[in-house]
Amino acid sequence: MRRRIQTQDSELPVWINPETDEMRRLKLGLMREGKDVSSLTQVGPLARHHEQHLHERGRSKSSSTDGAPAQTPFDSARGVVDWNRLVDPLSLLNALEILKKPVPENVPLRRIFLACGFAPLHLQTFLAARLREAPPQRRIEMKTGLFGDLAGNLERMNPTDFDAVAVVIEWEDLDARLGIRRLGGWGASTLPDVMKSVRQGITRLTQVLRRVAASIPTCVCMPTLPLPPVFTTRTIEASHYEFQLRHAVASFAASTCDQLGIRLVSPQCLDDLSPLGERFDLKSEIMAGFPYKLAHASVVAGLLAVLIRNEAPRKGIITDLDDTLWAGILGEDGAEGISWHLDQHTHMHGLYQQVLESLASTGVLVAAASKNDPALVEQALEREDLLISRESVYPIEAQWAPKSVSVRRILKTWNIGPEGVVFIDDSPMEVAEVKAAFPEMECIVFPQHDDQATWNLLKRLRDLFGKSVTSPEDSIRLKSIRSASALRESLDAPESSLDDFLRSADASVQFTFGKRVEDGRTFELINKTNQFNLNGKRMSEAAWRTYLSDAATFLMTVSYEDKYGFLGRIAVVLGMVE
Repeated sequence: MRRRIQTQDSELPVWINPETDEMRRLKLGLMREGKDVSSLTQVGPLARHHEQHLHERGRSKSSSTDGAPAQTPFDSARGVVDWNRLVDPLSLLNALEILKKPVPENVPLRRIFLACGFAPLHLQTFLAARLREAPPQRRIEMKTGLFGDLAGNLERMNPTDFDAVAVVIEWEDLDARLGIRRLGGWGASTLPDVMKSVRQGITRLTQVLRRVAASIPTCVCMPTLPLPPVFTTRTIEASHYEFQLRHAVASFAASTCDQLGIRLVSPQCLDDLSPLGERFDLKSEIMAGFPYKLAHASVVAGLLAVLIRNEAPRKGIITDLDDTLWAGILGEDGAEGISWHLDQHTHMHGLYQQVLESLASTGVLVAAASKNDPALVEQALEREDLLISRESVYPIEAQWAPKSVSVRRILKTWNIGPEGVVFIDDSPMEVAEVKAAFPEMECIVFPQHDDQATWNLLKRLRDLFGKSVTSPEDSIRLKSIRSASALRESLDAPESSLDDFLRSADASVQFTFGKRVEDGRTFELINKTNQFNLNGKRMSEAAWRTYLSDAATFLMTVSYEDKYGFLGRIAVVLGMVE
């Protein structure tokens, strides 16, 4: 039975099925604030009370108290998801509103297994909502396991039944005595046995996580809640056993992070978004076995959703030079007058250079677009104290035409679309001009005289371009582009022909058969854009791993090399042995 509930002071009607988990989750959320849930006639105002409570704490960015819809994390102009919006706290009411929106039956289904030892309740709601609202649109089917048996839930699940698994570990999952629902066992003499039990629990989880991750993407959140007062020291004084416990979990996280197919939530990012003192809900834990406050559950779900989606990183950065890559105007200050140093209070430009060089080392393309004298630009880029090497920046467009003209030339040289590129300039006018020409491109104004804003930009770039692993092809990407540019120049030469060029290229093609799960390059190639994918088919990570595990399938990769350099693996062929 479905009931429509609407009161005079409720601007937004709420549809609730009394028999569903959503009803029970909403009831629990209201009960946590001491509200009477025997009658649901007050759903509208009470839901808004939750929203107001979040807003007053400065945690709510997703909606307002007047019933406005939540801000979507999808940026339609660029066709991508802004993960920063995806982890903004989401109200319980808005999460339920997202989930009740109809989804066409022909939309692909994404099957998620949420593994946790506590009652999933609101965490499940928030995670499903976050996955539903992020494109491409999918139907979300989420399964959970038994209460209090995290490792057992993972051991019993069949990975082939799901597309991804989200694992949320808390201290109680490692030993029940580190929680509050089991009484007894906080004596000083029990601490050595607690540590022994924790190590055994970690060993068990390590084994099952490796098994699951071999088949499907596995996203893990390590313990997020404060430890109970189980140690013999004062709360302001660290205990030897506390450090042993944290060391054991840190070692577990480090070894897990190295496993192929496993992605871990960053504890530092979680700390930024959800302060430690605002996470644990004692009353909810005792009453329902759900230990999270709503805001914390929303943040954890948002981060897990980002890891499950695992959006492809951007490919290139086009940066301005004056007052961006360095401080100063090259035409006025000269190559020796520009700076990026502490003693001249321009240190943030040096950090920006360091980040660009770091990204370039992982295969990110870096180019420069500047309204400047080309000779002066070359002179500046040859400075020995520059923190990004001259060879890492290609191409360099130094001219007086509009910036969009330079950007277009760079995109042609790179042979990639604007949606995979970020443009950075200190001039809002230049940023607006490029954005008007390339709406799909993310265009960012480089902050001036605001160190914190610059710091936030550097973190933003790491999020846009970061990758879990780098392939051999990543390290030679820029070299390949330089070779392609040399190829075009050869073809443009008078009296040259493609046949003549190919005969003189000394090209060799290598065909290799073999299936390696850890080879991310082949998975990347089959998910290329349509002009490089002959049948237009795509594979999810789970489908890819299932394909490789089938003994009847084969995989062939094609590598190319000529006198201009090694291009690495350029093609992949999948097939079935009959």
